[in-house]
Amino acid sequence: MAKQTLEELFEGLESVIGTMEQPEVSLEESFQLYHRGMELLKSCNDRLDKIEKKMLVLDDEGEMHEFEE
Repeated sequence: MAKQTLEELFEGLESVIGTMEQPEVSLEESFQLYHRGMELLKSCNDRLDKIEKKMLVLDDEGEMHEFEE
């Protein structure tokens, strides 16, 4: 399976949330959806952490430095 883009991960989260909000979803299915949503959220967080570590910023003199919080 190809690695999902950040946008695809967010779309997956939106889909899980939308499904969970349906009144006909059983409790068991809600738990499965919750776990799927948590997996997607972890993937999003991991991906954002990697992106943040790769970010570079320009200082006042126009020199590149790694992003620091």
